[in-house]
Amino acid sequence: MAKQSYLSSSIRSIMMAGFGTALLAGAPAFAQDQSAEDDQIGADEKESVVENVEKIQVTGSRIRTDGLDSATPIEIITAEIAEDQGLQTLGELLRTSTVAAGSDQLIAAYSVGFVTNGGQGAESISMRGLGASRTLVLLNGRRAGPAGTRGAVSAFDMNALPISIIERVEILKDGASSLYGSDAVAGVINIITKKGEGGEVNVSGLAPFEGGGETYRVNGTYGKAFDRGSWRVVADYNVNTGLKRGDRDYFDCTERYLFDYETGERADPIDPRTGNYHCSESGFGLFHPGSFGGGRFQYDYENFGLPNVATENDFVTNAPDGWYWAGYDKESDGLLDGGRHPARMNATVIPETTVASVYLQGDYDLTDTTSMYGELLHSSRNTKSESVRQFWTRELGYLPVSAAPGWEGSTFVLPVHYTDHYGNDTTVDYTRGVVGLEGSIGFWNWDASYQRSHNSGEYKQDIILFDSMIMAQENLLGIPCEGRVTETSGRACYNYDWFDPQNMFGNQNQEARDFLFGQDVGNTTYKQDTFDAYITGDLFNMPSGPVGVAAGVYWQRDELKDVPGENTLAGNSWGLSGAGITQGSAITRAVYAEFQMPLLRDLPGVESLDLTASGRWTDVSAYGSDTTFKVSANWSIGAGFRVRASRGSSFRAPALYELYLENQTGFIGQTADPCLNWVESTNERVRQNCAADGIPETYTDTLGSSGSILSISGGGAGQLKAETSISEGIGLVYTSPEGVLAASIDYYDVVINNQISNVSGGAVLSQCYNSEDFANEPFCDQFQRNDGSDDGDWSIIQVRGGYLNTAEQIVRGVDIVVTYQDSFDFGDLRVKLDHTNQIQRSFQQFPTDEPLNSIGLVGNPRHVGSLNTTLNRDDWSFNWNMSYYDKTEDYSYYGFDDTTYRGNKVRFVAETPSYFLHSVSATTTFNDNIEATFGIANLFDKQPPSVSPAASYTFGNVPLFASQLDYLGRRAFFNVSYSF
Repeated sequence: MAKQSYLSSSIRSIMMAGFGTALLAGAPAFAQDQSAEDDQIGADEKESVVENVEKIQVTGSRIRTDGLDSATPIEIITAEIAEDQGLQTLGELLRTSTVAAGSDQLIAAYSVGFVTNGGQGAESISMRGLGASRTLVLLNGRRAGPAGTRGAVSAFDMNALPISIIERVEILKDGASSLYGSDAVAGVINIITKKGEGGEVNVSGLAPFEGGGETYRVNGTYGKAFDRGSWRVVADYNVNTGLKRGDRDYFDCTERYLFDYETGERADPIDPRTGNYHCSESGFGLFHPGSFGGGRFQYDYENFGLPNVATENDFVTNAPDGWYWAGYDKESDGLLDGGRHPARMNATVIPETTVASVYLQGDYDLTDTTSMYGELLHSSRNTKSESVRQFWTRELGYLPVSAAPGWEGSTFVLPVHYTDHYGNDTTVDYTRGVVGLEGSIGFWNWDASYQRSHNSGEYKQDIILFDSMIMAQENLLGIPCEGRVTETSGRACYNYDWFDPQNMFGNQNQEARDFLFGQDVGNTTYKQDTFDAYITGDLFNMPSGPVGVAAGVYWQRDELKDVPGENTLAGNSWGLSGAGITQGSAITRAVYAEFQMPLLRDLPGVESLDLTASGRWTDVSAYGSDTTFKVSANWSIGAGFRVRASRGSSFRAPALYELYLENQTGFIGQTADPCLNWVESTNERVRQNCAADGIPETYTDTLGSSGSILSISGGGAGQLKAETSISEGIGLVYTSPEGVLAASIDYYDVVINNQISNVSGGAVLSQCYNSEDFANEPFCDQFQRNDGSDDGDWSIIQVRGGYLNTAEQIVRGVDIVVTYQDSFDFGDLRVKLDHTNQIQRSFQQFPTDEPLNSIGLVGNPRHVGSLNTTLNRDDWSFNWNMSYYDKTEDYSYYGFDDTTYRGNKVRFVAETPSYFLHSVSATTTFNDNIEATFGIANLFDKQPPSVSPAASYTFGNVPLFASQLDYLGRRAFFNVSYSF
């Protein structure tokens, strides 16, 4: 390996330390980092070394520079931050950056009960709220291939890389498609792994004070350098025990959380069995039509002594003992079951996850000018979750109450049952290998590398068998069980009792469970191969200095195949969306070049002025070709002030799942049909178009239809275009002459056109009947409607949505960084403030839509930031970190803050106050080779705020899609490492 100068090594360590440190670094820092060997260098040699500083390459440029004066804003996060704050995963570390903290991020908790991109347990990062597919993740400067399960795999799963491998993360807060290609729309995250010699064993853990959500990790690493090369191996094992709803008070009960609009008093009903506000989760029992009094008939499992339903409901003349009527007025709402069910308390909030990883890297000097290097990463993740669900006689609908043994009357009931058979078990094996050559030809440096990443995922889903459900309901029609076997699953018929209270409660016997329930197993593979080769050096000299250049070629192949379980493929999974086999591939080819030109030097008001320009031509087999550019200027004014500005274009070719996702099915209500009761619509265009479609004014009810529309969503192969965008930024940087204070303020503006989004079935229907050119509107070809010949039924049978190019998205904001560091009698103090003011993040799905600005809505605070303070004194280091998030509200989205509950006007809560989280830690070293860190995260036990379920998706009353919130509460953490 080529030996590095002491100055070059210092520059590298400065870049590792972060943005603020890089700004404040001066000559004294170089001297402090000087080794004993460097002390042997004579003064003349040192002067020569300074004149020939070895240049390094940082994220955002292929040209090697000293890295200290980037023309675009780069944030550098070191792995020590994770130790100081008790962060256990790469995703948690990246979410400390304000480019991620200002928007909702995909965290593992969201995959419980929802189908998320990448499948259960996957975590990704979305910069500026533009989506993970518009954030490029690199590992040591090269693409990190996607990981996850199910059809919508396109982003790198942050779980695949253990935090113990990481030395630092460089975040380029600017579009960079001209250098890195598609996906680098919002910016680039470059993860740099540990290098060097020596070994270390590390044990860390995190334990909430209330229990639940514990995390434990053990890892070891060893590296060795020899005359012509080096190698390092890292092994890591990490366990997150998961968090259940019953582990926290703010998750275990979903209250209505409504308030009287006039008095402000709480309007929730009281559960007389507990004396507390009622838990309003969906439950079980015999649901009862509103025309017969509403509510539901339930069984008194606790022998509370409630009156028999026959004495309360005029439409029931006889009912077995133990059955009561609830949910027909405010007082009886407090008796509805569901929220306190034991299975719900055991339902997962944060899934149980185990990750085992091994990482190897090495390099070897083939000659004095050529080196070979390689990397190998393998991780295996297992994620498990449990939840609850309902099932009912959907295919038969309401049944006469007299069909139930022991019941008599003139009303109807719908048997609704509970089950905890709703778990997931996901295993993801991810392997990534890199092999490459690098070297020099005179003063030119070159690099050529090949990468293969292979993702193999298996996802197991507990399901209810559709054919068993049909057969179980047919038993209610008098069709006997004897000799019958289900058509698809091959289960022997079982005479399931739909009116047994224990079955409703979820206590089905084993025979019933064997008949109704099953497990589907799907498999996902994603392969990515890349080849990247470039050369960089100085092209020629200008009066102000040399012109740097980099040029390269790039090739990439992506291949995705997702095969859902056999029951899902056969449509035999009751109550869950169906899916087909998603399969596709694409090849990308590109050439690129970058130039850095020193325009002016040593003039009044211009210490230096550099211009950097880059361009890239990219061809994607699944889309076509496009070109992108970027121009940036870096102007050092003097007296410590510097201005930087950039403008560039980016594009994102459709991801494979956006092109080839195969028929995901679900259901939406018939009320999504704009022509239902169109005669009373206030929208004149809808009235005209529905009439033109031949739908009569008498169509005011869905009559005999199922009440739902089959919604089919799929890929947009053959019609999708690439997204295009323009990114602009300008910033001012100041560094005090004495190197104590540094600050920067950067404005960013990104506009995305032809954005690819998944258009819902409801949006398709709305676009059709709101069209100005109804006769030629293509959205009107996306659904099928009954023709009214069957009892005047004009309801919609099915609608096809999916991935389409829509109008535009705009993000604008300001990033502020202030760093102060100095030495005092009591120690060395460093304070760093990161703040982002989000001005706009607007999304306009169709040109006729009013743009929706999400800034200020729940999960998207306008102001976010962190204040980090570190004091080093003797052998101790003390850290205090405060993260803050601005207040948010959804009232502006709804346009109102009230609803009605049991005829009374009430106010719902759709806001979160300003939210502050604090962590403290102390680190010390023993015997020069043992380092220990102990700390407390969420020091003041800040609980997440509460909102009304009527206004937001929630876990308990905690807003679900607001990843800034802390789920665990106050917790202790530790990290002990032994170096050798």
